[in-house]
Amino acid sequence: MPQPSLDSTQSDTAGSPAAAAAAVTGRSGSTFYWPMLLLPRSKRAAMFAIYAFCRRIDDIADEPGDPAEKRAALDAWRTEIRGLYAGGAPSSSLGAALKGAIERYGLPRGELEALIDGMAMDIPADDGNGPGNSGGMTGPALPTLRLYCRRVAGAVGMLAIRVFDRADASTEAFALALGEALQLTNILRDLTEDAEIGRLYLPRELLDEAGIGSSDPATVLAHPNLPQTCEALAVLAEERFAEARRALAEGQAAGRRGSLWAAVAMMVLYHRLLVRLRARGWRDLDRRVRVGKRECALVAVRCALGYPPAA
Repeated sequence: MPQPSLDSTQSDTAGSPAAAAAAVTGRSGSTFYWPMLLLPRSKRAAMFAIYAFCRRIDDIADEPGDPAEKRAALDAWRTEIRGLYAGGAPSSSLGAALKGAIERYGLPRGELEALIDGMAMDIPADDGNGPGNSGGMTGPALPTLRLYCRRVAGAVGMLAIRVFDRADASTEAFALALGEALQLTNILRDLTEDAEIGRLYLPRELLDEAGIGSSDPATVLAHPNLPQTCEALAVLAEERFAEARRALAEGQAAGRRGSLWAAVAMMVLYHRLLVRLRARGWRDLDRRVRVGKRECALVAVRCALGYPPAA
């Protein structure tokens, strides 16, 4: 098996580590980009490093390839992360960017490793049939889906609040609820794209309630009762958004220090996306629903100025 490479893209081997991480984030077109772009320089660099790390390990899980090689690549990143906390020198430009964020903001190692664990859930079991590109998540039980959300999205929130200087109990509750809300919204937005790589994140319990016995992505997406399952998951996402708002209000009432405006911007933008997905409905899945760059920038600016718009 070839030795996994941590620097696998040209952008990550050119320029400073911070510039490389920023380039990854900028190219992604992510909704996260605009709120992060307006942060103070050191916080922006830390958030770009976190996002670039998420992007890198997500690409490992998503791209076609042998499952064993994918796991080896994730293990290489786990080794890199543990080495950074042990005082070792980074072996990649992204590792160098992460090292700066870890040292400046005290990022918990467990949350970075949780991200790796979450991406590993997307890798199918190696059945001995050779390389493939089918995903590892098809109709998971709801507790499994929530664990996945905690790892791939909640962990990002738990890292981000350290960058935002707000690691108190109410803010952690906000980060975890918001992370799950964002990930469930992503799932509902990306049903078709996920199905194309053999994944279906709609939970088994909601499929059963709608009378959908299959976990095959193509079969489920063509089922006449699909809208019932999607709407039930959308309601769950709305509940998580509401939990996040309550936790945020609790922290504000207690006079917590530190700014969460970038996270609030993400909450506003993703809730708008969820509202638009529900308005479009769950039959014409090829009709893409987006929040545009201009809207993202305007929401980010208003939140940064202390005037968050309504969701």
